[in-house]
Amino acid sequence: MRGNFGEHFRLSIFGESHGPGIGIVIDGIPAGTPIDEDEIARFMARRAPGRDPTATARREEDRVEILSGVLDGHACGTPVCGLIRNTGMHSGDYRSLIGRMRPGHADYAGFIKYGGFNDPRGGGHFSGRLTAPLVFAGSIARAILRERGITIGSHIERIGPVHDAPLDPVHPAPALLDRLSASTFPLIDPTVETDMRRHVEEAKAVLDSVGGCVECAAVGVPAGIGSPFFGSVESVFSTLAFSVPAVKAVEFGDGTAIADLPGSQANDSMTYSDGLVTCLTNHNGGVTGGITNGMPVLVRVTLKPTPSISRPQHTVDLNTGNDTTLEIHGRHDPCIVPRAAVVIESILAIALLELSMDDAATRPS
Repeated sequence: MRGNFGEHFRLSIFGESHGPGIGIVIDGIPAGTPIDEDEIARFMARRAPGRDPTATARREEDRVEILSGVLDGHACGTPVCGLIRNTGMHSGDYRSLIGRMRPGHADYAGFIKYGGFNDPRGGGHFSGRLTAPLVFAGSIARAILRERGITIGSHIERIGPVHDAPLDPVHPAPALLDRLSASTFPLIDPTVETDMRRHVEEAKAVLDSVGGCVECAAVGVPAGIGSPFFGSVESVFSTLAFSVPAVKAVEFGDGTAIADLPGSQANDSMTYSDGLVTCLTNHNGGVTGGITNGMPVLVRVTLKPTPSISRPQHTVDLNTGNDTTLEIHGRHDPCIVPRAAVVIESILAIALLELSMDDAATRPS
């Protein structure tokens, strides 16, 4: 397992879905950084299970125990270790699944990778539960970025075929991003919530699940963060985004739709505004050449339907070497998208902080 990320804001993640706990060690937090545990708790609550009809019934408080690196509300400059204890496991739900591979899950790939020694309960270390430590790390990263004038927020761009209004790609208001980042079901147009929830409930009623998309923006990001080739904003963010088990696609700016435009439209024309260079459009999502250009960083992340569904599915039984059918019982999200919003915000914060620290370390004096 590659549980490490970063050269400057360094993360080491650990734990399994049904183990005693999950957590993360964070190195590189500057000494004196304020650590607001109340704010961290608010972000953790947005991701926590069991708090919304679209989420799993598994109830976890997701309270972070900070074991090291913090004293009197400030980082000491030493590694910070955050532990989240698992308390709501029903591991018996998975006994009948041993040897029978769940379609859409990492069961088979993990079995081959680890020779059958992987933990299948709740997905083990493949579980989306491991995104909780990322939210803890992201909460600290976004607090550091906020002191530098950077605001991050996201909304549910769509669930299934039901779309929210899009973010303004050129001028997303910081106040709007703050409002969205305080919500457990973040929407720009609240009137679409009923249709989104109805779509989830209809899928749940027939033992199915649905996916969707989260759109996330960071405003106040200065030009010059990131570097070619392997340190681009897109590649670093995508590395983190694709660590989230449900993520299947990442887009910056117009994403795949930019292929429909001629260069004369896809290019973001530039102008001076109050002595600063800015762009009239933001088709490239605030990143060109892998480097931020001063426009809002705009990303969309697509998440697949939750693979754990109670419908009969065709699969294989490795114990017998035969085909079989499988019905998954237990507590699972009919839609992961609302809980994923704060995760996407967190990884954008981690990526931007890591890259800005890289720039600070390599910039000529």
